[in-house]
Amino acid sequence: MAYHDDEWGRPVHGDREIFERLSLEAFQSGLSWLTILRKRAAFRDAFAQFDIATVAGFGNADYDRLMSDTGIVRNRGKIRATISNAVAIVRLQADNGPAALDTLVWSFAPGRAKARPRSLEEVAATTPESVALSRALKRAGLVFVGPTTSYAAMQAMGLVDDHLRGCHAAR
Repeated sequence: MAYHDDEWGRPVHGDREIFERLSLEAFQSGLSWLTILRKRAAFRDAFAQFDIATVAGFGNADYDRLMSDTGIVRNRGKIRATISNAVAIVRLQADNGPAALDTLVWSFAPGRAKARPRSLEEVAATTPESVALSRALKRAGLVFVGPTTSYAAMQAMGLVDDHLRGCHAAR
């Protein structure tokens, strides 16, 4: 509840912060979000507080350390994706500046607010914007950022506000 009330749907800016959210959304795929929230502190410790340059420099010893870390989700593909995404973001920043990921992600925020959903069944799993964001992230070299994961990240980072009609946390 605290995550819903205080974080979810609130605007998130900064390449490190967005890298963290994209990474955690990827790790969540196929799991409960509560599992990820309970492990978030361990994820932060394991991935150097999601410092992009540090994670981009992770080598085989770091990969082995992560695969043996019981505090996080130990999925080979998701761990490799997180490291690979950090490398891609470093390249993106080199080409476009230190806020390149922030600028890229927020360029896909819908221009106008949509009607607030009345029930969870009305909340989309993907949108045209999430499909476009997914394609842009993949073109930039990121992986594990499909349209559904991208939309979940857009919701979490406040690009869209899918709090239900009548929700006390709606903006």
